[in-house]
Amino acid sequence: MSPLETLRRMHDLAGWPLLSATFLARLPLSMSLIGLLTLVTGTTGSVAAAGAVSGAFALGGAVGGPVIARFADRHGQRLPVLVMSLADAVLIALLVAAVLAGYDLPALAALAALAGMCLPQIAPMARTRWVVLIRDRGDRGAERERSLAAAMSVEGVLDEAAFVLGPALVGILTVLVSPTASVLSASVLIGVFGTVFALHPTAPPGAAPARGRGERIAVPALVVLAVPMFCQGLFFGGMSTGVTAFATASGHGDLSGLMYAVMGASSAVAGLLMASLPVGVALTTRTRIAAGALFAFSLPLYLAHDALVLAVTVFVLGAAVGPHLVSLFALVERAAPASRLSQSMAVVLSSLILGQALGSAVAGSLADAHGHQGAFALATVGGLVSLAVSVLVMRTRWYDRRPGYEEERVGERAPNTGETWSDTGNIRR
Repeated sequence: MSPLETLRRMHDLAGWPLLSATFLARLPLSMSLIGLLTLVTGTTGSVAAAGAVSGAFALGGAVGGPVIARFADRHGQRLPVLVMSLADAVLIALLVAAVLAGYDLPALAALAALAGMCLPQIAPMARTRWVVLIRDRGDRGAERERSLAAAMSVEGVLDEAAFVLGPALVGILTVLVSPTASVLSASVLIGVFGTVFALHPTAPPGAAPARGRGERIAVPALVVLAVPMFCQGLFFGGMSTGVTAFATASGHGDLSGLMYAVMGASSAVAGLLMASLPVGVALTTRTRIAAGALFAFSLPLYLAHDALVLAVTVFVLGAAVGPHLVSLFALVERAAPASRLSQSMAVVLSSLILGQALGSAVAGSLADAHGHQGAFALATVGGLVSLAVSVLVMRTRWYDRRPGYEEERVGERAPNTGETWSDTGNIRR
């Protein structure tokens, strides 16, 4: 399946309005993180204060995300996404006003954490929405796996594009207008397109809470996925900081954003191509190969090079990022209970956000002490740990679902539980 065929399959499911809304509504996360750093630094003159406010925003999102997603699983997506989108738009605007008014750091950090907690979790809910659409359309067996692969590929590309384009938009708005405008733009985007996403007719209804082993998310199959996703966040933090440090030291600071963006380009293409892999290639195998590539492709970062060679190296490295993200989220879909899919996605995504926030902070210190290669070391460690976990801890049988699996198991009694399999491959009473 070519990238264009992958996009066409997603368009056939719900149309471009949903794809556009899911992309534009997730831009505010990266825009707010970078925009707050720029705004608070310029207003207070303190990079440490800016890091604390931006970090509080990220931490709030990691804590509040699973709670909002759980509510959406129970009561449907429309109400929580609508309320949180509007509330978050207001809170981000209030945070900007508080920064400009000179509020002290504890107050700014508290308000930033509250704004982060109210982020409406567009990315995990969008993934859940695609799964529901594919299920309701009646896709089965290999056809369902191809549709799910297409969905996870496109979602991975949208995430990557949002994390690349968001900072670029902040930079453009900061230069052309002001740092304030960049953060307020994030407020407008989440208010408008979060509302569009919430009110779109594809918003799934909630599911009544169920009991039993099949409804738990604190199981090895899901918990283990948080580790490589956290490592992916460390990788992002190390790479963005390392590229910035290299560009600045070599006198090309204005090119740092462009040099980092080339990784997003190759990642997007590689992510879309994941939908073309044969269904028989296990997701755990894909994850291990992608994690190994993250580690191996990062090693040339330590060679002597100029700006052009580094850009080429980063471009090649991006070919491992998209497949890694796509494979991990596809594994979440396999392991999560149908009634708690949004929450499961949000928990794993929170690990990515926490890893990136911590990675950026640690990589900054490493860059100060050891130059850009110190920051790159964090990216290498992230790839190595992800590889180790996927090889040594992750078990393929936890996520196994062969073609035709759903049809074979509908109504079958699950061993030792007295429960039956639903038509989504999850246990139900």
